[in-house]
Amino acid sequence: MPHSPEPRPPDRRTTPGAAPLAARHLRLGWWSIALFGALGLILETLHGFKIGAYLDVSNETRRLMWTLAHAHGTLLGLAHIGFAWTVTMTEREGRRTRQASSALAAASVLLPGGFFLGGIRFYAGDPGIGVALVPVGAALVLYAAVSSAREF
Repeated sequence: MPHSPEPRPPDRRTTPGAAPLAARHLRLGWWSIALFGALGLILETLHGFKIGAYLDVSNETRRLMWTLAHAHGTLLGLAHIGFAWTVTMTEREGRRTRQASSALAAASVLLPGGFFLGGIRFYAGDPGIGVALVPVGAALVLYAAVSSAREF
């Protein structure tokens, strides 16, 4: 009797039972951590090489805004992974969950993006106009959290 090879485990990316919403947030989460981790590495490099455009006292606003962009982007990446885990564990993908998903995804662009843009060009210690995106992003994070809490 010929020996047949053991079946290969299914590829997790194509498993029919995999929740597309959870997979989306896993991708967003890990890419956010990679992107904003790289930003953190760039900021550390600017610091290490004592680049004046980043470290001079007159550029304190830029340093703060870019540090906040790095921190919020990385934290939101972790929030995406947590959201994906929650969706997977509860197997709930209702209307409120989809709305929370969209809000969290938009917040992950607006919140760190607003901080980053606010640090590109600033005026007398005040961040640039890009910082106006921050409150919108923060409101979306809160909406996503409250919607998720009510759904699960």
